[in-house]
Amino acid sequence: MGKTKMMLLAALLATASSSFAAPQTTVPTTSVPSSSSYEVQEFSADFVRYKIGDTVPALYRSAKYNIKQWQQRNLPAPDVGSHWTYMGGNYALITDAEGKILKAYDGNIYYRR
Repeated sequence: MGKTKMMLLAALLATASSSFAAPQTTVPTTSVPSSSSYEVQEFSADFVRYKIGDTVPALYRSAKYNIKQWQQRNLPAPDVGSHWTYMGGNYALITDAEGKILKAYDGNIYYRR
């Protein structure tokens, strides 16, 4: 393949991949935001829209998605009978018994310092 064709292919791949990239968000650095500033009322995971009060699929209630080290992710302590799970780039506090969403936080809370 010629040099020109390789350059055209590289340019095409670069522009195609950038059009599908997720929008970049920045975390404020001037002051440490409170955890409530990361709280969200609804979010998407697996092409489904979820909001507070919805029930999550069984997959997210499994031990694989149960977040035990919530302090390292800057999440508040879960209430008794609930635990944190990770869904589509967001953290959701769900009930142990039913999997109902009690609270949700944007995944960027992990980077809060």
